[in-house]
Amino acid sequence: MIRKAVFPAAGFGTRFLPATKASPKEMLPLVDKPLIQHGVEEAKAAGMRDMIIVTGRGKNAIEDHFDVSFELEATLRKKGAGALLSSVRRVTDGADFFYVRQNLPLGLGHAVLRSMDLVGQEPFAVVLSDDVIDSGVPVLKQMIRAYEKHSAGAVLAIQRVPKDAVSRYGIIRGRRIANGVYDVEDMVEKPKPEEAPSDLAIIGRYLLPPSIFPALLATKPGAGGEIQLTDAIRSLIGTERIIGFEFEGVRYDAGTKLGFLMANVAFALRDPELGPGLRAFLKKEKLT
Repeated sequence: MIRKAVFPAAGFGTRFLPATKASPKEMLPLVDKPLIQHGVEEAKAAGMRDMIIVTGRGKNAIEDHFDVSFELEATLRKKGAGALLSSVRRVTDGADFFYVRQNLPLGLGHAVLRSMDLVGQEPFAVVLSDDVIDSGVPVLKQMIRAYEKHSAGAVLAIQRVPKDAVSRYGIIRGRRIANGVYDVEDMVEKPKPEEAPSDLAIIGRYLLPPSIFPALLATKPGAGGEIQLTDAIRSLIGTERIIGFEFEGVRYDAGTKLGFLMANVAFALRDPELGPGLRAFLKKEKLT
């Protein structure tokens, strides 16, 4: 059973400046929940309880968000705002939160490595809150099913992307073993389009074995001078069974302004309270 999920959250969020100058990118609201809360709720729905958040300087708002606010709860209780009180309690219910600092911006691999002592010797998930995935069955739950069915050592969420976009992702080369499931034979971080082994891109959900930590310790800086998680996973090929899994669901790249806006519109339209009014506005303004 996979009990722990790691959330790298130490980046500067430069794409969203100046909004992220003093506020963490992970706390940008997707309708009425911060981006990182959507990821935490997905992990909870997949049966995970320990949420390990890798933070950095200026990220205190994340810790405050996932802490109990006695004063706020008392005020809501006094006002009889039961629905709001329940929504606030759900933020922290059903999970324990742990924090570790990434003091230097040395890449995703380094962020995951910082969680080593908290994860220990057991498999775990990595969730990138930039990738918001709208799905009937939580993507992590889908991945756990594939992990168990195929006796995998690691599972990487993958998605086909346009050829001209492969340079933004880790790309796999794999042998198809079932519908949407691939035995990973090789992978490369951010290749040039003409050098990419496929159009199957690694998206921000991973199930990893504890052997990833010694692999990360041995990984030298790669693309961008950072310690790349893809490079460390690649070094496990041959010793761990690594599968790529095409998940069911719609993914929004909320790490870009356009993707973030698209996610907000899509989630708001689906909201029973906001949807009708937003849909009427878009129609009136001839925006649909």
